[in-house]
Amino acid sequence: MKSQVSARPLSLKLTVTVLMGAGLLSSASVWAQAAADSTEPLDTATVVVTGVKASLIKSLAIKRTTDQVVESVVAEDIGKLPDNNVVEALQRVTGIQVTNRAGGEVGTLSIRGLPDVQTTWNGRNIFTASGTQVALQDIPSTLVRQIDVYKTRDASQLDTGIAGQIDVKSLRPFDFKGPKASLSARETWLDPAKKANPQLSGMLSNRWDTSAGEFGALVNLSASKTNYRNESVTPGAMVPFTSPNAAEVPAGYTPLQRITDTSIWAAGTHTGLPMAAGSTLNFDGKPYPYYLARDAVFQSDVEGERKRPAANIALQWKPNSDAVYTFESMYNGYRDKSFNRLLFSFVDWWGDLGSNPAGTITTFPGTNVIKSRTVNNVYGFNSGDYTTSATDSYVYALNGKWNVGDRLRLDGDVSYQTSTYHSEFTATRIDRVAPSINVNFNDGSNDTAFHFNDGADLVNPAKWNVAQFYDNANRNKGSAATATLAGVFDANWGPLDTIHFGARFDDRKASEANRTQSSTLNRNLGSLGAAYASTNANFGSDISDVPRSWVEPNAYYIRDNIDDWRKLFNSVDPNFQTTDQLRLQKTFEVDEKTTNLFLMGNTQNELFGHRLRGNFGVRYVKVKTDMTFYTVDASTKAVTASSASKSTSKLLPSMTLIYDPARDVVLRFNYGETLRRPNFGDLNPVLQLGDDVSRVGYGSGSGGNPDLKPTHSKNFDLTAEWYFQKDSALYGTLFKRKIDGLVVGLRHRVHVDPANDPFRNSTSGGDHTNGYDYVINSPVNASNGKISGAELGFIYFPKGLPGLLDGLGFQGSYTRLTSSQNVPDANDAGVIVAQLETPFFGVSNNSYNATLAYEKGPVSARLSYVWRSGFLAANEAALFANPIGIWRHPEKSVDMQISYKINDNMSFDISGVNLTNEMQRQYYHFGSAGNEQVTNFGTLQIGRSVSAGLRWKM
Repeated sequence: MKSQVSARPLSLKLTVTVLMGAGLLSSASVWAQAAADSTEPLDTATVVVTGVKASLIKSLAIKRTTDQVVESVVAEDIGKLPDNNVVEALQRVTGIQVTNRAGGEVGTLSIRGLPDVQTTWNGRNIFTASGTQVALQDIPSTLVRQIDVYKTRDASQLDTGIAGQIDVKSLRPFDFKGPKASLSARETWLDPAKKANPQLSGMLSNRWDTSAGEFGALVNLSASKTNYRNESVTPGAMVPFTSPNAAEVPAGYTPLQRITDTSIWAAGTHTGLPMAAGSTLNFDGKPYPYYLARDAVFQSDVEGERKRPAANIALQWKPNSDAVYTFESMYNGYRDKSFNRLLFSFVDWWGDLGSNPAGTITTFPGTNVIKSRTVNNVYGFNSGDYTTSATDSYVYALNGKWNVGDRLRLDGDVSYQTSTYHSEFTATRIDRVAPSINVNFNDGSNDTAFHFNDGADLVNPAKWNVAQFYDNANRNKGSAATATLAGVFDANWGPLDTIHFGARFDDRKASEANRTQSSTLNRNLGSLGAAYASTNANFGSDISDVPRSWVEPNAYYIRDNIDDWRKLFNSVDPNFQTTDQLRLQKTFEVDEKTTNLFLMGNTQNELFGHRLRGNFGVRYVKVKTDMTFYTVDASTKAVTASSASKSTSKLLPSMTLIYDPARDVVLRFNYGETLRRPNFGDLNPVLQLGDDVSRVGYGSGSGGNPDLKPTHSKNFDLTAEWYFQKDSALYGTLFKRKIDGLVVGLRHRVHVDPANDPFRNSTSGGDHTNGYDYVINSPVNASNGKISGAELGFIYFPKGLPGLLDGLGFQGSYTRLTSSQNVPDANDAGVIVAQLETPFFGVSNNSYNATLAYEKGPVSARLSYVWRSGFLAANEAALFANPIGIWRHPEKSVDMQISYKINDNMSFDISGVNLTNEMQRQYYHFGSAGNEQVTNFGTLQIGRSVSAGLRWKM
């Protein structure tokens, strides 16, 4: 394609025609959109510029001509999104927030603060294994021609995803007028791994005229490898201690002893215990002062390798002007192996504080919160955690579009998909008692710093005892068979323009299986041989003053010799199974059948001499879910199956009104209702238990709830768009979501008998001889909430700039969000005792992005800045005395990309992500309790990446 724009004025009518021919226009109905796709090749489009400017121009045209509130990212060239992966390409879209940057990529995406996003591929629902969504990171950017983000939906679209829908579109052979080929090679340098990572992709497409009609074929392949490193330092949760002064210590306690009796201080108090100096707790009715401090510190050094192979093929046949058939298939693969070198040390009381306990601590001024302390003879462990995981997902689809007479268009689609996820996790702990640890919970930069006075022993295998070994695995599967038939009838009955109708049937199956076992060896690590020990180096040089290296069990060697390693633990625990005895036990399977029917009418009229159009529709949804749960008796190995079934139905209305009060102004009002169905994993009641690592007197765990119902959202949007000049626009939105039946976790305590206790031989917690208590967190529909906000966005390419400034453009957006929901607080028996008002998780009140774009001659460039304010990320387990809310500091990223067109067939580009090497930080906070300094939490070093790529096309 040539880097130029036609000199002819680009009217709205021409823009619509061009984009429909290119398959780039998202219409009011996804079925009408599908009918328009692939009717004319991309090469015939009037807009033939490539690069950043072309991508933004096309996204504006889609926004202007689509009934719904939609934002789009369009490939700058064949298979070339503006970023290295799909999620990063979306971070500059108005209303989208991203977070959890680690391992060289973004991990979490939300639309207007909500993570429940319906993900589709060419309009078809896709998922990973037993989940309800797909990880967009798994879709290579080189396989994508366009991404549409629907913030509103009409009756013709899928009902799920209260946050919105993200539809990823891939290339098809009829997108081009003749043969096309492209190759791309990219190398990415990733910090702090300090390794290069290759990405290769290729596409080949052609179409032919024959006596039987026109045929087309396309194949698109991609493979990438990423070597990453994640480094983090985290202090433990906050718990109370007695006073350092002997005269202020209750009977039975010693100075600065940890108060483990949670009945005294009510574990799980959401606001945390008071932090003012001199605060007291009652012991047998008498007040005694207490101090608050963290119970532990730990470092995580994750080294990993991730691979993503992917393929997409498409075959098309157009026998005549009234029919088009498309077969397409997609494969996404994911391979990951990671070695987490974990260093963990308690920093609470261990009975040896010397003759002057008060001299071992300092506090934050005006508080009872310990800022720094020294503890002698303190217990700690290192853990070599090794995880391998793999995903294989396949989608096969056949689509047909027909013109039946002059007024009826039909779209039929059948698809089948399978997805399997398998993971194995082994963790070997080594432990010791260190002579002394010195810790500063906030070194002045909101980071935790610490060191041991015998630092050399951290790397000496002979100083460490091999303790517990954990050996787990999971396998999740999912499949779906889907059939859809939809149509558009040109009614032309007065104001009724078209009638859209359709039916969709989906049969979704999913299952989960796992195995868990653990045992303790109690052997010196050095006695097992040098191959069993591994030492890291150069940890977290940009974080704080912490150990830079330590010894771990060599997880790589252990995995390569896993049979011998399991036999070692079997020698001390006959119940510990060896390789030939291991198998995965299915815990859960589900069969969910969904029937959808919809009817929608599109209208067009005039109001005060200007065009008024809209659509009114209703979607009927019926879901029948059959579930089977499997439990295994730990002693007899007998498997017991139980089943449950439920059925729900819902009518979901929608309405859209679009008014053009002036030639370049568009006003929209949208009302729609959407659902969030329970995750299959949340329906599984089989308990997953965790050991009492923090020694609070009970373990933790989770279990699903088969009685969960769908979450229901009523959605209102009011938008205004001003296209003040060609290729430029200013637009804003006011919106509100009213959400009923949100799923939140509710805790209750259960007692697990020794035979069913996976940690019955554990030495890290209390005595498991007579069984053990676990606090279980289970999901319930116990919360309602609302989220509202405003968005403002603009795209502007100034006209008439002189010289080199010609080609300069700007893109930016700002989003303001306000959210609230009630979160029930329960006692150990599971009885709700209070209702807390909190923001939604993951919602930043303010976020914005600004991009400076440049397009002139062979050069295309972009410099962008993305920022979001701090937000509530999660709630801490209800075991501690700190404020329960875990908040993130504001997050930002500076990214850039420069492309140079060598000739009509070849281009070169360089790009960088997180160029300022930002950190990800957290802190505890609830209401007025806690702040970034006094209750700081973890710090993660994200790292930066720099890429160079070479592209060729013909």
